[in-house]
This record gives sequence, structure tokens and C-alpha cells, in this order.
Amino acid sequence: MEESVLTFYDHLAEDYHLIFEEWTRAISWQGETLSRIIRSKLTNPSTEATTLLDCSCGIGTQAIGLAKHGFKVTATDLSPASVARAKKEAASLGIELNVGVADFRSLAKDVSGLYDVVLSADNAIPHLLTDEDLRKAASNMYAKLHNEGILVVTLRDYDELVKSKPKATEPRIFDQGKRMIFQVWDWEETSNIYLTNHFIMQEIDGEWKTKHNKTRYRALLREEFSRILIEAGFSEIEWHMPAETGYYQPIVTAHKKM
Repeated sequence: MEESVLTFYDHLAEDYHLIFEEWTRAISWQGETLSRIIRSKLTNPSTEATTLLDCSCGIGTQAIGLAKHGFKVTATDLSPASVARAKKEAASLGIELNVGVADFRSLAKDVSGLYDVVLSADNAIPHLLTDEDLRKAASNMYAKLHNEGILVVTLRDYDELVKSKPKATEPRIFDQGKRMIFQVWDWEETSNIYLTNHFIMQEIDGEWKTKHNKTRYRALLREEFSRILIEAGFSEIEWHMPAETGYYQPIVTAHKKM
């Protein structure tokens, strides 16, 4: 993982909520949707609060939403600025989160305890550009699960995207045309790696302001990631598509069984 990933999210932390039409509504919707999916996959649902490690928590979108639905959440991220904001936002909403800074390639060392669920949402895993780093992340996620625990990962539908390798995302326009979010993608010629240029444009007091950040992703195919998970020891690997779940990205679930 390049240093630019840390810089990308540290710089974006203050404005990350702006990529949603209404962030508080996104928290509620994602919490409800992911809670339903996760609980349907738990082998032994606990009568007590289900423990969950969100290991790429960002500013807390999924972590806060899931805590609202009864999960006991520990939220970690590579970005100190994002973790600090997640802690602040959770406190403002009266939500209890245990937060910390951690790389998901070293969770076994950096995060204490075992969990019923390990979650990485919103296309964080594809920041890992090599199989070696993907193996490290998968092994560390496996290490943080109780036996019978589940891994839940969401990522873009790269199986479709690599067919055309689009140069940009469709602009999303909010606030009666006063806020626009879009990305420009620069694909490498000989691989499925691309540079994302992320733009947030806002009209403030009659003047347009633009914030630009960039980082790299790997267009990670479902077969590739499934293979990595099997190598790490996971079983019962299932892919759940948006048409089935109502979620905006494909979701993979996998079990740890000793």
C-alpha cells in the first residue's frame, strides 16, 4: 500500500461526508442494510451484543450505523485523521465506539481481542495492489475472528468495470446544483491498477471551490479475492450482488471454521 493512501484519507477526512447526499441518512441506511446481511450469515447469533471489528472505518459511516443496530463495535483505520473524526462523530450522536489506528495488514499485532465479525466496507481492500499485501490483510482478518466468525467485505464490481475500464465516474450533483462529486480514473496500460483523481466541487458564497485528492486502486476481481480468502483459511465464501441485497456494492462473506 502506497503512502499516498494515508495522505488521501487524512486529507479527505474533513470533507468525507460531502460525498453522500446526506451523511446521517447514509449512516442509518448502511447500518440497517449491513446489519440485516451480517445477522443472516452468523452461524451462532449471540444473545449478547455481537462484537464487530470495522478495520477500515473511515469517518465512521458503517461503524456508527452498526453500533446503532446493537453491535459492539471496534473501529480502526490507517488514517489518524479519519479515526479522530469517527470518534468525534460517534460521541456527538451518543454512540459508543472503541477506536484506534491500525493497518489491516497488521491487525493481529495492532488490535486486541477476537470478534464475531470483521468488516471492511466501501472498497478499501482494493487499495492493496499486490497479492502479497492482500494475503497479509486476509490472514490478519482471519486471525481476529472467533471460530465460526464471519468476514464481510464490500468492493466495487470490478468484474464489470474491467470490461470497459471507464475513464471517469458519473458526476453526482447535490444541494440544488451547488455540490458536485466525481472521479477521473487513469488506468495503467499493462495492469488492472488505476489512479483515482477524486474531486469535490462546491459553490460557496457565489464562488466555486474544488478539492482534489488522488490514490491508486487495483481492480480486484471476485475470483482473485476468493482465491486469496481460501488461501487464508476462509470457507463458505459467498458473493452477494446489489440486486440481491439492495446494497450499492457487491458483498463477499466468508466464515472462519477451525
